Amino acid sequence: MALTKTQRSIRAKSAMMSGANEDTGNKVSRRATIAGPQNIILGGKTIISSGAIIRGDRRRSGPAHAVIISLGRYCLVGEGCVLRPPYKTYRDHVHIGAGSIGEAATIGNYVEIGKNCVIIAQSYRSPEYCHTCAVVISGSPGHFAENLPESTQDIAEVHTKQHYARFQPLDRERS
Repeated sequence: MALTKTQRSIRAKSAMMSGANEDTGNKVSRRATIAGPQNIILGGKTIISSGAIIRGDRRRSGPAHAVIISLGRYCLVGEGCVLRPPYKTYRDHVHIGAGSIGEAATIGNYVEIGKNCVIIAQSYRSPEYCHTCAVVISGSPGHFAENLPESTQDIAEVHTKQHYARFQPLDRERS
């Protein structure tokens, strides 16, 4: 019997602080800080690296939606990353580089964020590129830099799946 998204979420949360979870395939470093795990959903086969901080405890007061941060399938959160709410969605096949800070409302599918980047909500809202796929946005404020080839989605999917398959925790985390 297949698990519902809610059931996967509950199982992921219960195992989140103990490392790898065989049911969902999520791999969470014991050296990562996960605050408010009841407000975080991991879509499956997500890697949260050492030193990453995910703040699911910083919820706005009042009767609001309980899910604060949602990470899709094959999301890779690099070492020392900080993901802060409220209400963040990172879709499937997202790679967030080491030392980056994510405060954006939504990051779409097949996105790679480099090392030491700061992504803030509404940092790029140009109407012609707001929903366009396969583009590079750079600078501060963000602006269109270039179009990417049509194969970008396939390359991103292969990259995140290979990274997940090759992932090995550091020796210092095993002890």
